[in-house]
Amino acid sequence: MGNTLVMSQQERDKAAVVKEVDKGRLSARDAAERLDLCRRQVFRLLKRYRAEGDAGLVHRLRGTSSNHGYSKRLKSRVIEIYWRPEYRDYGPTQFTEILASDYKIQVGHETVRRWLMAAGGTNVQRKKRPHRSKRPRRSAIGDMVQFDGSDHDWFEGRGPSCTLLHMIDDATSRAFLRFAPSENTADCLRTFRDYCLRYGSPRSTYTDRNAVYYAEGGTLTDFGRAMQTLGVLQLFANSPEAKGRVERGNRTHQDRLIKALRRAGISNIGAANRFLERSYLKQHNTHFAEPTDGLPDVHRPLPKDLQLDSVFCFQTDRSLRYDFTITLDAVYIQILKGPYALPRPTQHLIVRRYLDDSLHIFNGNEELRYKVLPGKPAPRKIRPFIQRPNHPWKVARLIGKGKLKP
Repeated sequence: MGNTLVMSQQERDKAAVVKEVDKGRLSARDAAERLDLCRRQVFRLLKRYRAEGDAGLVHRLRGTSSNHGYSKRLKSRVIEIYWRPEYRDYGPTQFTEILASDYKIQVGHETVRRWLMAAGGTNVQRKKRPHRSKRPRRSAIGDMVQFDGSDHDWFEGRGPSCTLLHMIDDATSRAFLRFAPSENTADCLRTFRDYCLRYGSPRSTYTDRNAVYYAEGGTLTDFGRAMQTLGVLQLFANSPEAKGRVERGNRTHQDRLIKALRRAGISNIGAANRFLERSYLKQHNTHFAEPTDGLPDVHRPLPKDLQLDSVFCFQTDRSLRYDFTITLDAVYIQILKGPYALPRPTQHLIVRRYLDDSLHIFNGNEELRYKVLPGKPAPRKIRPFIQRPNHPWKVARLIGKGKLKP
């Protein structure tokens, strides 16, 4: 049996035209127009066909490496780097970036994906996810900011578990990140305050119904009260998929940020937050954020006279007792005299605990002086009232009973 000749459809069409030229049924000029080649190339194909038959029209590099391909030595080098312990869980895109930044190796990420799949890499196949229609982006920077916390083993056992507080602009996907021990009210307020100091106050926030942000019955949490003071509209998602932009961002950080912290040898929250500010946020936003060209920025600048400590704090009301004390967390606090009129008993005072844990008591906008008492104040001694013998009321009673003549 003869050898099997493999030809592509394009090569088969080319062979049919060249055969017509060889039989004299078609001119070289017409063949060149049909094949979109020059006349000289048609004569070359004709010469090869007469010498080798159909095999002369098959591409010369069929079954061999491309002249523009990467060398086998480079491929082996890339695979050798990938199998090092610190890179085995990297995806091909991020691994390609590491090759370029740390090893000065420039290779396309799809090429790296094919190489790693052929070498048995386990983290290189694209994960299939259900298709969901995306909500259109907002048309202005700061029109809406999505806020979420991501609990994860960010330090891979090198340090305590913690939460990444993630704010992302809906129009541009620009991220703002802070690490905290948990998704608690104090750290959420700190993160939002830092965001406002850098960019200004956004028009609205989009969060889940975590107890930090949402309370049943229309009551306000401390986070909600701060948003109301700043004029920020709170929007709440009914499912994780609804706030998909921040959720997808969390998934990206759980891959890239973990590895960046590992490379930097970081294992605590303080160092991680410094790392975010020093390098990671800028690199991430440069790579993933959308261009801001032509988009208006609708962040509101913070008023100069706004006391941020009184906005981003824990606030409650307390009724003033008749002995000018209030109770807070089972502790008695004595209101002291000062250069102001003392509030009236039963009047409600505003008690604020700032994020630095200091306590401040206000009557309206006026801050009051106070002293924390070591225990419950002793009740005031009330002197009993004793009527004198000739008191008119006592005399009248005695006359009424007939014991005294008028």
